[in-house]
Amino acid sequence: MKYPTAIQNALDELGRLPGIGPKGAQRITYWLLARNLDDAKRLTDSILELKESISFCPVCWDFAEGGGLCRICEDQRRDVSLLCIVEEPRDVMAIERTGEFRGRYHVLHGSISPMDGVGPEQLRIRELLERLAGDEVEEVILATNPNVEGETTAIFLAKTLKQLSLKVTRLASGLPVGGDLEFADELTLGKALEARRDM
Repeated sequence: MKYPTAIQNALDELGRLPGIGPKGAQRITYWLLARNLDDAKRLTDSILELKESISFCPVCWDFAEGGGLCRICEDQRRDVSLLCIVEEPRDVMAIERTGEFRGRYHVLHGSISPMDGVGPEQLRIRELLERLAGDEVEEVILATNPNVEGETTAIFLAKTLKQLSLKVTRLASGLPVGGDLEFADELTLGKALEARRDM
């Protein structure tokens, strides 16, 4: 038996979301069908607003509203001498939740993964080097994920940044190898920040 076209379209689109399989897509679709039209409109309006109002910060490449700087880059109280390099915008939020870091960030938008055809040129490394051309940054903290791709990226960046006479540190162990920063608890991530090491 085939679904009506509108239901099949919803199932197909929801099934494309990360972490949503066929059963999850079906549950969400049925949930939406059970809601009134106003609930569905609020959801679609929030998705459209998300796509229309959120862009990337031209300095750090984290998410920003209205095409301007992100809140962290706008905050004059942040320590400009400390720069934390992360793979994805969600990693910024993971570190911010610890309350331990008062510097600024640079988001690479991925990690080096030759198997997936991702090299340094596909990441925001050129923008990072342009940013580091100024004299403000004294220490760079490499906060890439503790997996093969994250370690590869950290080693590449450490070699590249050592030429700039900067202090380059890496988050301390304590984070699970093969894990993602976004799933680490605040205490573990906070301690990893405090005990970062030279690269």
